[in-house]
Amino acid sequence: MVSGVAGQPQGEGAPGRGRFRVEVRADADAVVLVLDGELDHDTVQPLREALAEAVEARAERIVVDCADLRFCDSTGLNVLLRARLAASETGGRVELAGLRPPVARMFDITGAQAVFRVYATIDEALADQRQK
Repeated sequence: MVSGVAGQPQGEGAPGRGRFRVEVRADADAVVLVLDGELDHDTVQPLREALAEAVEARAERIVVDCADLRFCDSTGLNVLLRARLAASETGGRVELAGLRPPVARMFDITGAQAVFRVYATIDEALADQRQK
């Protein structure tokens, strides 16, 4: 199963160095991705890899904790939408928790918030035992 921390680019000139990280942890019935920082074209790769690993592991539930996500551009949104589709093809789902106002606004404006199950907090998400 997935575990560990991603998002620590190597080298002094690595794009996005230190601006974004993903912590992956397994909960009782979910894979939780804890996002921290600014998610954009230069920093998206750790999230892309963590989501792909969770989908490939056939995680039934992937909860993305956005409480410490300060910014998300269209690249980050597209990675989340693609992961949602990939997870649904294997019977899984991607859910969001803790959207901060600037990030929530982007999801709302684009209509993307309507396709995800969204929770106010990670604790609320993990306490919800609904299936699909």
